[in-house]
Amino acid sequence: MILLGLTAIALVASGINPYSRATWYLEIAPVLIGGAVLIATYRRFPLTPLLYRLIFVHALVLILGGHYTYARVPLGFWAQDLFDLARNHYDRFGHFVQGFVPALLTRELLLRRTPLRPGGWLFVLVVSVCLAFSASYELLEWASAVIGGSAADDFLGTQGDVWDTQWDMFMALLGALAGQLTLSRVHDRQLAREL
Repeated sequence: MILLGLTAIALVASGINPYSRATWYLEIAPVLIGGAVLIATYRRFPLTPLLYRLIFVHALVLILGGHYTYARVPLGFWAQDLFDLARNHYDRFGHFVQGFVPALLTRELLLRRTPLRPGGWLFVLVVSVCLAFSASYELLEWASAVIGGSAADDFLGTQGDVWDTQWDMFMALLGALAGQLTLSRVHDRQLAREL
């Protein structure tokens, strides 16, 4: 409940004078949809505390990107200046998180609803689901560009990079790998306690 309240506060704050209202709606839509699903399923299918915390962090990444647009997040400009980067990499960070958090969510769903066990096939399937999700998101961005033309530029956040789509999917891949490699044991312990 605390994380839900903090998410609601962040949403309201980010909705105050965002850089682009249309981009804000597009970026926070997954937070609203995911939040509704989490609230509706909380009693009959509660997730591990680890996963709720990760989903909260992912929501904050989306909310911040929605307020400024991913290409204009001040944290990204700070990193750009600090590391002498050619662009604001907050978008890359967002796509890394887009692989990291859904990897643990997918992992939990597969472990709880299928006969899969930790190890080889589970690892491969989780990465595959995350890559499919990332590719689907890139197709959504492409569709918004086709429909909205240059009005979708803030949502796309390519910053002139012709390889932005490939980089986005690569970062999601790295996130999915990192999520499983770093948190699987903690996740397994929490799952054992919850079940």
